[in-house]
Amino acid sequence: MGKIRANGIDIEVETAGPEGGPPVLLIMGLGAQLTLWPEGFVRVLAEAGHRVIRFDNRDVGLSTRFEAAGLPDFPALMAASREARPGLAPYLLDDLAADAVGVLDALGIERAHVVGLSMGGMIAQIVAARHAGRTRSLTAIMTSSGRAGLPEGSPAARAALLAVPSGSDRASLIAHGKMVRRALQSPAYPMEEAALEAFIARQIDRSFYPEGAARQYAAIIASGDRVGLLPRVAAPTLVLHGEADPILPLPHGQDIAGLVPGARLRSYPGWGHDMPDALLPELSGQMIDHFARA
Repeated sequence: MGKIRANGIDIEVETAGPEGGPPVLLIMGLGAQLTLWPEGFVRVLAEAGHRVIRFDNRDVGLSTRFEAAGLPDFPALMAASREARPGLAPYLLDDLAADAVGVLDALGIERAHVVGLSMGGMIAQIVAARHAGRTRSLTAIMTSSGRAGLPEGSPAARAALLAVPSGSDRASLIAHGKMVRRALQSPAYPMEEAALEAFIARQIDRSFYPEGAARQYAAIIASGDRVGLLPRVAAPTLVLHGEADPILPLPHGQDIAGLVPGARLRSYPGWGHDMPDALLPELSGQMIDHFARA
């Protein structure tokens, strides 16, 4: 579809499925392009009659970059703990939520099923709470309320996310991407080496911009938690979480399900922090049923 103008910036958008079908807005996670939504997953939702909308968040992929903001002051952000410190980041998760609503505006869509993964799930929580009239349902995938005291991810996974590539050439970037993906993947559903390398290469060839991911991470920290916001979510809510998530362990999903009135939680053993092909029929089936209930 290409770029649209929304919330004062350019946002890269792709759609699939019938234009008149019930809209499904997919919101991706930290530093992740719209292409990280598996094509098979998108196809199943579209074939079920839904108009599926994917987009690059600001500062990632082909959407507007915030280069003039520079890199965040992470020592200051970490010193701020989990309190909201909006002045320490060039934008907040609320701005990313406004971008998502702006995509709906640009496409002439009043209400959508809002689906968010990881950081995208945090954005989706804000959309559902602050823009209730735009939200048919909420699906929160492998995400968190940001509540203080929830268990941290494994040291190995956190170290992989903070690591930098050994070089700037394509081979080094692919090797780095494979390392990160291996650290996050589902232990019960590992991706074959050739498929993993091809997957990482496609992402890098489309766009590689780690500075944007750093600013998005700053937005997560500076925005504070959503503990007080989630009880305001009125939309039917489904929480999907892996029992082997190395970044956001299962209690993060359980916490969301406890905070949102009437939320349903489905968790899966062996599922990490990715979208493995073997689980896609189950996950898409759960979501299609959830949309129908809503």
